[in-house]
Amino acid sequence: MLQQTVAATVKPYYAKFLASFPRVQDLAAASVEEVCALWAGLGYYARARNLHKCAQAVTALGGFPADVAGLQALPGIGPYTARAVAAIAFQLPVLPVDGNVERVSARVFGIEDPLPRAKPLLATTAGRLMDDPAARAQPGDFAQALFDLGATICTPKSPACQACPWAEGCVARARGLAAELPRRAPKPPKPHRTGEVYALIDRQGEVLLERNPPRGLLGGMLVLPGAPPGPPARWRLAGRVSHVFTHFTLDLAVLVARCRHLPNSHERAPAKTAPVPSVMRKALDAALSALEAGGNDD
Repeated sequence: MLQQTVAATVKPYYAKFLASFPRVQDLAAASVEEVCALWAGLGYYARARNLHKCAQAVTALGGFPADVAGLQALPGIGPYTARAVAAIAFQLPVLPVDGNVERVSARVFGIEDPLPRAKPLLATTAGRLMDDPAARAQPGDFAQALFDLGATICTPKSPACQACPWAEGCVARARGLAAELPRRAPKPPKPHRTGEVYALIDRQGEVLLERNPPRGLLGGMLVLPGAPPGPPARWRLAGRVSHVFTHFTLDLAVLVARCRHLPNSHERAPAKTAPVPSVMRKALDAALSALEAGGNDD
C-alpha cells in the first residue's frame, strides 16, 4: 500500500485490510473483487491484484522465500520490496533503495547526475553504506534508519543538515548543494484524455455499475458505464470531473438520470457508498449533487 501512497492515507486502509485478511491464507482465499473493493480509493489497482496473486503464490509455497531472488520472483514484488522484506524480516545484509535512500545517497556522495537516469548509480553507491559492520549486523534497523533520515532530516526541501549525523562527511553539504540534490530531468507534459460516464440511479439510491476487465486501467474494478445503459432515461449533464493518473490526466463528462428500477442484468451498489475507484467517486458525487440540486423527478 505504501508504494505510490503516503502513510497518512494508508493507515485506515491497512487496518481494515488486516481485519479482513489477518493471514496470508485468508487473502489468498478471497476473490480479487473482494480485494479490490477494500483497495478502492488507494489507486494503482494493479498493486491489489498483484498482492492477491502474491498471497496465492506464498500459500502454495507454504511460506515466504527467505532470499532476495525468491522474494523477487513473487508476483508484484520488485527489487525494492524484495530487499526491504529480506533486510527487515530476514535480517539479510542488503539495502532497499527508495526515494529517501536515493536522496541521502545523492547528497552524501555528491552525485549530480539527474534522475531518473541516475537511479542505477545511486542504488550502487548507496549499497556502499552496507560496508559498515554495524549496518551488516542489523540490516533491518539500518534500512529503516535510512528511511527515517531521509523522511525527517535529509528532506527534499530545506534539509536539516545541522541535525544530520552524517553532516561532516556529506559531499553535497561541503559543496553547498544539499538542497539541490538529487537533480531531476524535466518531466514531459502528461497526455490529456476525455470521456463520459453515465450514472443511472434508482429510487432506492442505488446506482448501476459495470465491472472492468481484469487487466488495464482500473482493472477488475466497479465503474460507471462509459455508454448509456439499456433502460430508457432522460440524461442530463451533471458536470465534469478531472483526475490525474500516473501517465495522463482524464476529464470526464458526467451524465445522470433517475429510474424507478435498475435492470437485473447489471451490478449495483448504494450510490453514496459504492466501492468504486477515486475517479468514479468524483463522478458519482457530481451526479448525486446534480440530482439534489435539480429535484428527483424521473
